[in-house]
Amino acid sequence: MKIRLGYVAISLGLPNVTSSSTVTYTYYQKLFTKEKKLNKLKQITLSNFNDLKKILEYNIKNKIHFYRLTSKLIPLATHPDVNWDYRKYFDIELKSIGKIINENNIRVDTHPDQFNVINSINKNVVKNTMRNLIFHANLFKDIDYPLGKMVIHVGSGVGGKNKALKRFIENINYFPKEVKTKILIENDDKTFSVNDTLSLCNNLHIPMVLDVHHYICNNEGEDLFKLLPDIFNTWKNERILPKIHFSSPKNSLTDRKHADYINGEDFVRFIEGCKMINQSFDVMIEAKKKDLALFNLVSSVKKLRKNWKWIDSTTFEL
Repeated sequence: MKIRLGYVAISLGLPNVTSSSTVTYTYYQKLFTKEKKLNKLKQITLSNFNDLKKILEYNIKNKIHFYRLTSKLIPLATHPDVNWDYRKYFDIELKSIGKIINENNIRVDTHPDQFNVINSINKNVVKNTMRNLIFHANLFKDIDYPLGKMVIHVGSGVGGKNKALKRFIENINYFPKEVKTKILIENDDKTFSVNDTLSLCNNLHIPMVLDVHHYICNNEGEDLFKLLPDIFNTWKNERILPKIHFSSPKNSLTDRKHADYINGEDFVRFIEGCKMINQSFDVMIEAKKKDLALFNLVSSVKKLRKNWKWIDSTTFEL
């Protein structure tokens, strides 16, 4: 059983480097000419691409094989009143980023923002969600990364869970194939439990992402380790390993806010519970301290379990 660790978007080990710079629509509107507006968008996008390359090179240097791309890589990319052709202007840069990812076997994915709700009762929200998810699908296409996936939540619980789940199934049928084949569904910390999400994923033949802390905050008393084989089985037709999300609460056990770092003892306990399944998987660390939390967790695990075999600085094997 091999476990690889990854982190989200921002590398705190690289000061003053960010691939998430943006411009508000309000500011954009204040730029009086089309030329100034376009130049501003190009300037920020190029800066984001250059910094993303720095982050990827940093990940390669530190043998980090799993990374979540920011959803803010291209400013106002999906705003209906902007609608600028970034794919034309940055075709070479996008391919260059994809080359780094592919040549170094880095696994990347995205997590569209929470305002993307496939099962919303508001048709405009569903329409905007489709536009945003098409952007993510296009990003994977533009960087020539066919293994790319985007993680979403089930979304709205309006009308009760049964109606909400049915609405998700009905609405996703209208989404294009290039989006549906890229989606992963994650259990959440308020409404849709592991059981709810697993049932939906099995119905739609979509892989499920287990969020361990969301399970702790929102469960029905089910034994998580008994459900793990079924969760991992939703990935059986994929070319990539299952992935999970792991975070620690900021304060109390069921505090939904993420802590700065990961509790090493909790992590080790979870991994040991997975041993009986003997399934390799990737772990996305969701912590405020990003890559520093990943390195801190590695240090903690090495102290807590001196006999675990480390393949490299972020990958271990049991």
